[in-house]
Amino acid sequence: MNVPAAIGSTSALGDLLVYDPAIEPVADRAADVVSSSPMVLSSRRIIAAASKGDRAALAALLAALQDPWYRLSLSMLRDPELACEAVQETGLRFLKQVSGFRGESQLRTWSLGIAINVVRELKRRRLRAAPGGDDAADFADTIGDDDQPTAHSRAELTEQRHALKQVLSDLPDRQREALVLRFFEDMSVDETARAMGCAAGTVKATVHQALRSLRKRLQKWI
Repeated sequence: MNVPAAIGSTSALGDLLVYDPAIEPVADRAADVVSSSPMVLSSRRIIAAASKGDRAALAALLAALQDPWYRLSLSMLRDPELACEAVQETGLRFLKQVSGFRGESQLRTWSLGIAINVVRELKRRRLRAAPGGDDAADFADTIGDDDQPTAHSRAELTEQRHALKQVLSDLPDRQREALVLRFFEDMSVDETARAMGCAAGTVKATVHQALRSLRKRLQKWI
């Protein structure tokens, strides 16, 4: 990916745009700029500075946002290399568009909308390049252990996650997008709607359809 000179001339931004989750956590790569804790994304000061082109603030926001972008991209594309490409393209678009952010939604929600559009474009491009080669998303490889209380043994949980992995791969793209945002990124219905560019009612219906499909396929575990 070619990084614009105006961006690449500052190592903090240039380095962050080259996203590689296998190297080290994003937060570590931005430690010399500003902490990438969730508080960064709610800091009006940092967001305002970033919208005016402050490079340290932009680097801090990139550091806080790239991991959610990657989780979403990997869940939809199932290809780590392509997911990294999606993160980098999302980062470029984010840098170009952040000056127009008006705070009508949370910055994370707004930026995930950019990521979704990038992923959709990459999927269309891949399908055009290889007709019939539609890869299913693999959620189970992108999420951590459920933090809700459970009485299942570790072996049973592993088997459940494997079953979830199999059935999620068959869901339509829009249903997978909605589930990732609602449950794996912990976004509200309204936030999910903004990110997906649709009405809240559409999100509710989409999630309902997805969960109904999952329940039918996972009767053994319910």
